[in-house]
Amino acid sequence: MTNTTLTRDTKAARKAMIDSQLRTSGVNEEFILARMLTVPREDFLPEEKAGLAYIDRSISLSADTHLASPLFYGKLLLEAAPLPADRALVISGGTAYLETLIAPLVSEVTAISSADAAQGKLPKGEYSLILVDGAIEELPSSLAACLAEGGRIVSGLVLRQVTRLASGRKIAGKLSLEPVEDLGMPVISAFNKPKGWTFT
Repeated sequence: MTNTTLTRDTKAARKAMIDSQLRTSGVNEEFILARMLTVPREDFLPEEKAGLAYIDRSISLSADTHLASPLFYGKLLLEAAPLPADRALVISGGTAYLETLIAPLVSEVTAISSADAAQGKLPKGEYSLILVDGAIEELPSSLAACLAEGGRIVSGLVLRQVTRLASGRKIAGKLSLEPVEDLGMPVISAFNKPKGWTFT
């Protein structure tokens, strides 16, 4: 198969992904569809898993690396509504797909690993937009402190063992994540709440 044929085939797969997974679920904003049509998901997968690039489920690559479903990224960007002036911080799923999607939509994007974010190893400065590539059980105060006043965060959230898309805005120094809708996505174990003792 030639490179031209491969490119044509994967572009057709991306078009089918948009028509059957995104548009049918309410993701119709052209800036999202254009980015997801442009960026080949298979480029972020090992060769042996490239054939799974356009399935409607998350693809686990290791304990801390994943490529979430197309719908997750579409809904995440829809909720985030990135602005050209945004300074964005991405808590990465390990593949750089989300960072690549959002890069042309904002003025600056910085990506860090979920392990570093959970441990408070964060870059200096404030961000107007934080995106988390997966679901977390709790939002660390150190991560909330990175968000500028009036800034937004969009993430997955684990509530009662169900993953939900969630968002929040920092107002008067306070920030909380509020569920938007139930949505399947990978859980980032680095953000799990500490397990406590249970007495019966």
